[in-house]
Formats: sequence, structure tokens, C-alpha cells
Amino acid sequence: MDVDTRELRYFVAVAEELHFGRAADRLGIAQPPLSRAISRLEQRLGVALLERTSRRVALTGAGAALLAESRPILGALAAAERRTRQAAAEQPRITLSVKAGTTGELLAKLLDAYAGEPGSVPVDLLLGDAHQQEARLRGGEADVALLHLPFDATAGFEVEPLLTEGQVLVLPTSHPLARRTRLHMSEIDARTDLPLARWPRVDGTYPDGPGVEIRNLTQLYQLIALGRGAVVLPESCRSDFTHDLATVPVVDGQPVTTVIAWPSMSRSRPVADLVRLATGLWPQSDQDAVRSRGVPGR
Repeated sequence: MDVDTRELRYFVAVAEELHFGRAADRLGIAQPPLSRAISRLEQRLGVALLERTSRRVALTGAGAALLAESRPILGALAAAERRTRQAAAEQPRITLSVKAGTTGELLAKLLDAYAGEPGSVPVDLLLGDAHQQEARLRGGEADVALLHLPFDATAGFEVEPLLTEGQVLVLPTSHPLARRTRLHMSEIDARTDLPLARWPRVDGTYPDGPGVEIRNLTQLYQLIALGRGAVVLPESCRSDFTHDLATVPVVDGQPVTTVIAWPSMSRSRPVADLVRLATGLWPQSDQDAVRSRGVPGR
């Protein structure tokens, strides 16, 4: 297949955004040359990769197959380029990708403990919005990431679980449900005055529903404090709250497991050291403390 990496990058951007304008902005190019490049790629391969209408762009079966093949190729190339530069540097570094506003206590504990280890190297944090951690790890931008199951995909990664916790409803302190000591999901779903915020899917689209569309926790917390909605999050989110927000345990909420993930082909000693330290850093007694910390509905 006579395809260069530039064409693959262009195709992956369109396939992930499912919008030529957004893909062009992401790539830093104009839309017409992007459209021409995709058309040339389809002509060379002899297949349609995208279905285009005036309202939407969708992947064909062939496009989905090329996307699945392209991601690890581009990720391996980006990782090879970055690691080659690191090898030439005097001191190696680790890039850790995390979702902004989450796992704050765990992250701080991990970074502090690793910094005190003999032979530790500098850790660069790569903060992002929902689902960016997985993409950055696959794309070679990060060496290791903190992912959250069942929301992030881990196929192709090595993973070690760090922390499993229940979930709480985050809502304005002024809402009547803030005085409850526990809730069920059915009670939350029945409240038309408290629509749950909607996170983007991996492809960037949002599920249908009345809740506001959000991408990061800073935006989300401000909207909740203003009475514009609510969200169900892992219990450890309580440590980031202001006095404007309350939490109530959701007794039948799906448990969330934070894992540390790294590419299966990684041979980095610093990454191995960070993973080894992380897996022993959050024992069951500490997990129980997370679940019992704080007053429900505070």
C-alpha cells in the first residue's frame, strides 16, 4: 500500500472528528487541501473510506479498518521519534497523561513518592479532556497514562489497577437531594430538574439527552454550582470541591477503577519503575479510607 504518513495523519484526523472543518483546524491546514488529500487516498486504495453528505461524515467499513490499522502505526512512529530524542538527551523523561481534575490525591501521592525514588527521572504531566489520555498513549505523545474503567479502552496496553471506588452524585448544595444520605440511579434519572451532564464519546459526539455537553471538570463544576445540572463521578472527586457543591453516594452506581496503562511494546526502565511504585502505593486500607472520607451531602 503506497500511503505516506502524512496521508494517514490526515485520514485519522477526519475519521476521529467526522468533520472536515474540525479536522482541518486540528491539523492546522485549510479544508480544501485536506479534502483533496482524502480523495486521492481513496482513489489510490480503490475504496471509499468515508460517506459524505451535506450534514454528516461517516466511516465506511473500509474506513473503520484503515483507522484501526493507522492508529498504532502513527503511534509507533511518534513514540519512536520522541524516544529517539530522549535517548540523545542527557537525562531521560517520562510523559504521564491524565484527565484534568481527576485522581488528584492519587496523582499527587504517586508523583511525590516517585520523586523520592533512587534513579527517578523528571515526569512531564500531559493534562487533557475526556478520552484524550487513551488517544495520547496510542499516539505516542505519552509514555504512560492513568485511565478509568469502564470508560476508557485498554486494548493493546498493559495495565495495572490502582484504585476501585464507588460513585457519588455531584449537585448544587441548594438542591433538595443534597440533604439525602444515599440515592439510587433511578431516583436521579427521574428528576427532570436535575439533568445529568453529557460527556463526549470517543469519536467526539455526544449522547442524546437534556443535560449540558461538557469536556472538562472545571467547566462542569461551574455549571453544577450555577444549578444547570449534575453528574455522577467517583467518590475521590470530593477532594476537589468548593462549598458550592454537594455529593451524595449512589448505592447502585457502577464502580470505577483507576488503572495505570502503558504500551505493551514499551521497554522503558523509568516507566517500569513508575508502574512498580504505583501498584504498591494504594493498598486496600487506603481505598477503604477514600470510601469513608467526607460527609455525604457536604
